Amino acid sequence: MLLICQSGYEGLLSRELETGGIVPRESGPGWVLVDRGERKAESGERKPENGETEDWVFPHLVMREPVEVRGDSVNALALQLADFFMRSLGAERVEAAWPCVFDGPAELVGLGRRLGGVEKAFRDILRKRFSRVAKLATPERPRGVTASRGLFVWFADFGRAFAAREVWLNGQRRMADDAAAPSRSYLKVEEAYIVLGREPVSGETVADLGAAPGGWSFSAAKHGARVVAIDNGPLKGGALDHPLIEHRREDAFRHQPAEGAVYDWLFCDMLEDPHHVLHQIVEPWLARRWCRRFVINLKFGRVDALALLAELRAPTSPFVMHATNVRIRHLYHDREEFTVVGETLQVGAAH
Repeated sequence: MLLICQSGYEGLLSRELETGGIVPRESGPGWVLVDRGERKAESGERKPENGETEDWVFPHLVMREPVEVRGDSVNALALQLADFFMRSLGAERVEAAWPCVFDGPAELVGLGRRLGGVEKAFRDILRKRFSRVAKLATPERPRGVTASRGLFVWFADFGRAFAAREVWLNGQRRMADDAAAPSRSYLKVEEAYIVLGREPVSGETVADLGAAPGGWSFSAAKHGARVVAIDNGPLKGGALDHPLIEHRREDAFRHQPAEGAVYDWLFCDMLEDPHHVLHQIVEPWLARRWCRRFVINLKFGRVDALALLAELRAPTSPFVMHATNVRIRHLYHDREEFTVVGETLQVGAAH
């Protein structure tokens, strides 16, 4: 398998794989190649489902049974990719739009031009041989946490690429910015909705702890939800004086819902020690069911990321004891942090 992650985090991805007994064979900017292997889920960990390979945190995309192609020119690479794709089609009938995605690490200066040239040459070949199939191709990576079949090509270098027909998408993707958003953190929560498979809607309520300057509050309000933004700092941009955002200058660690009240969403993205957030915010909010769903960021820049991940998945973790449908991801827009999404376990419900 070829696992694609955010560039610069290949080492942490490799460590995550090794923790599960999978030894990486090779790695480069934004990718790690391994021999396919499965591992037993640890106690309390969400089991893979619907064809999912693993509930890994760092991979954005997992290419199954990739084929390696090499070539010194655009045409040489395009011809090999076209031959692979057409051989793999066999008797397969293509009746609907299918993803034809070419990608590679942005860190390789000039790779984008080579990649674009190979993609164009590949599409030209496909149009000449399979015009109907070519017309149904779309360059967009599918949204959501799901399996997908099409053609996915990852360039490890100018003359080397991996291609696969089947991939597992872990939900991460680049999001479109909004000029009114107060900060880039807006992109993280928008991306987190895709991982969870749900977003705030009109009529719902959101508690945003550590809200300033208001990126997450702005996002929720943009979707129609009413937000209580808790932070002693000021809100800015589109969050400032927004009619759906009530700004309370309070300590986020002390805020609690009114007696008997339950928020539909808990947001929390704070520059605090992750253990402090975990025990002072996550644990009481989930255990006391003060929210129905949550999006929480935990910073790992000053702690061992894999040790923190193990804590989040341990049987005593509030995410295991008091929540369900939990997914932990290193998002496309994350830096040294995990984003955790899920739903609070309701009274009488089972995992």
